[in-house]
Amino acid sequence: MTRLSDLWPSSSDWTQKLTSYFNGPSFEALSIFLASEFDTQTIFPAPENIFRAFQLTSFADTKVVIIGQDPYHGPGQAHGLSFSVAGETKYPPSLRNIYKELASDLNCAPPATGDLTAWARQGVLLLNTVLTVRANQANSHRQQGWETFTDAVIEALNDHPQSVVFILWGKPAAKKAQIIDARHQKICAPHPSPLSAYRGFFGSRPFTTTNATLKEFNRSAVHWC
Repeated sequence: MTRLSDLWPSSSDWTQKLTSYFNGPSFEALSIFLASEFDTQTIFPAPENIFRAFQLTSFADTKVVIIGQDPYHGPGQAHGLSFSVAGETKYPPSLRNIYKELASDLNCAPPATGDLTAWARQGVLLLNTVLTVRANQANSHRQQGWETFTDAVIEALNDHPQSVVFILWGKPAAKKAQIIDARHQKICAPHPSPLSAYRGFFGSRPFTTTNATLKEFNRSAVHWC
């Protein structure tokens, strides 16, 4: 496998914000782990899509961060954006529940695709706490170094010149709340998975709440529909 550093979009304005992380031992250890995993296991997403969220959503444009758990672990699903699937891929259950809440919250018509790239292009950073996973093994790359990377991303956003809305879905995402500065908005809810969506995800109205908060921050609303 190509080294993890070679997969990073070097032209991204995130690079300067994460330089100290990239130069540290945590990134090197994660790179070594992933090189072995790609050599011996089937890993999602494809290497070229691991950092796709940072290709589509610049640091400067980031106004919302949606944080989930780890990528979908079925074939043809994960493509580097949390909760999103490419093209005509069948909606996974979590995404189906997100769309149910979207319809309830904003009366949106059913989307034609599960690809959330349109959100990413509006400044919504679609991030998981862990960016890779073994095929058919949820949480298989947990506690292997990705959490330190996503902490570094949040710490960079703490210094963003404008306030940011963080949508934290599920327990791994909620743990990030403690390192998010108070000047940003944190919206926490259970994960949209069928195992937990009925424990408070449904009815949480994250999309309306986010746009209302963005208005308070003098930032443009996201067109979620």
